[in-house]
Amino acid sequence: MRRCLTTSLLSAAISVALLCSFYVHLFRDLIPYADDEGTPATAFSHDAAFNATLTQALVHRHNLVVREIPRHRRRRLPTSPVESILFPDWETLLVLPLPSAFADHRNLSCLFHNGAVSPAGFVGTLPTSPARAAFRCPIPNSIRRLRPFYTPRLIDPTTAPESDDRGPPSEMIRWTRLAYEAVSTPVDVVVFAKGVNIRQGVDRPASDLRCLFSSGAATPATSSAQEVFRCPHPPGAKSMTGEALRVSLEIGTEGTLIPSLANYHRPRAPPRTPRDRSLICACTMVRNVAKFLAEWIVYHSAIGVERFFLYDNGSDDDLHSVVNRLGSNGFNISTRFWPWPKTQEAGFSHCAAVNRDTCTWMAFIDVDEFIFSQAWAGSDTPNRTMLGSLVAVRPDVGQVSMRCFEFGPSGRRAHPRDGVTQGYTCRRRTEKRHKSLVRLDAVDDSLFNSVHHFGLKSGFRWTNRSEASVYHYKYQAWEEFKVKFNRRVSAYVVDWKETVNLSSKDRTPGLGFEPVEPKGWADRFCEVNDTRLREVNRRWFGLEGPQGEYRMAWE
Repeated sequence: MRRCLTTSLLSAAISVALLCSFYVHLFRDLIPYADDEGTPATAFSHDAAFNATLTQALVHRHNLVVREIPRHRRRRLPTSPVESILFPDWETLLVLPLPSAFADHRNLSCLFHNGAVSPAGFVGTLPTSPARAAFRCPIPNSIRRLRPFYTPRLIDPTTAPESDDRGPPSEMIRWTRLAYEAVSTPVDVVVFAKGVNIRQGVDRPASDLRCLFSSGAATPATSSAQEVFRCPHPPGAKSMTGEALRVSLEIGTEGTLIPSLANYHRPRAPPRTPRDRSLICACTMVRNVAKFLAEWIVYHSAIGVERFFLYDNGSDDDLHSVVNRLGSNGFNISTRFWPWPKTQEAGFSHCAAVNRDTCTWMAFIDVDEFIFSQAWAGSDTPNRTMLGSLVAVRPDVGQVSMRCFEFGPSGRRAHPRDGVTQGYTCRRRTEKRHKSLVRLDAVDDSLFNSVHHFGLKSGFRWTNRSEASVYHYKYQAWEEFKVKFNRRVSAYVVDWKETVNLSSKDRTPGLGFEPVEPKGWADRFCEVNDTRLREVNRRWFGLEGPQGEYRMAWE
């Protein structure tokens, strides 16, 4: 009898222990932990880490539980010197002031809270105040099974580890919900954020939103479209001194706050007079396009593009040395570090907002797209007024549309050394989606765009230029083309590896969900042999050798 009772008590004790363990595991995010001085995490002051005090307190992981935050804490946006964002494809972006000990960006690593280490690749510097360095680290497999995801430390594995007196690590910010950029115009602030307008074409009313500043000020949103939101400046903005404020978005009457890395700066100076602007500029988002860039820059500069704006979406090739070389040869190129994945529409909105006083017209085209008019075919040399002839339109024309032709691999199995205009000459017969030249003063205040064109203010209209085309070298040799499987840049386009939205126009006909070369790829999409731009470029930029071979100016 005693043995049975003992066994029953032991079983009951084990059951209680297991139940408690399960309870702690399930609700561990609701249990405050203590810092080094024994202060509970829920008592963090306004100087504590931004995402520890707000992001993780506002949104329970998996959105199972939302905890109420006292009103006085909702009105402040503390910042942290070290923050990390959980990106798709199991990467983290670590953002921090670069210590002098790490002046050499090479051979650094990310140390995770379980002791796992992965290489830290320096990807650029965020234009914040003060500027902060960004490193991209793969998340080790051993971390992927754990919850929550904690911010790693940047270490130099060749030196002795330093003591860590930062206290408990903050959690990574989920990329799906983040204010990541902000721009101050003379009249308002433009905030770029993920996680507010999630579905394409369905935007939350501006009346449901407001901008919240780390000074404690708040202003109501006046516009909400895609990932772009506008608010008036906070009181006293023009007299701001010192470092920039942090700005975010607050949603609804419940005061839900979007985590933020976006800095607010005092309003820009009044716009320049029209005569100080460049007539035509070009803006594009790039990732590992160093081998293509010179051809695109040389050609479009020769026909009238005066300035180029490159949004670097995480390149790890030779992009910056190519840009520097082109710059030393007189080309006006600006590069902006833009690490945010799937934000092409937002990047173009940003480009339109910050360059409105710099350029009259902007061409939003990719580096594999070339504007060409058959009227130029007989010219012996390029002329910088050629593009200008396309925008010689009435003042109420806000957008000039051009048809687009898509070129195929043209039998190529490797990137053509002399450039895409020389190597790819076979295209599809029918024209595809149009591309546009946009008058920046005509762009709607919402900055809405569908990559190929922008929404226009009331009173402006479109016009078509039937004599002009965009030659899109889209379907290149397989080794070049397959990199498109890594990630699509549009916010509303499904990555090709995902087995959804199979009818999307962004998908390639006859292609599956893995980067496996289809049979006969080199000869696909070849219906018309079009050598017009190839011959024009040979005449304009080619140097003929003794054997009749050509060497192009960009080689």
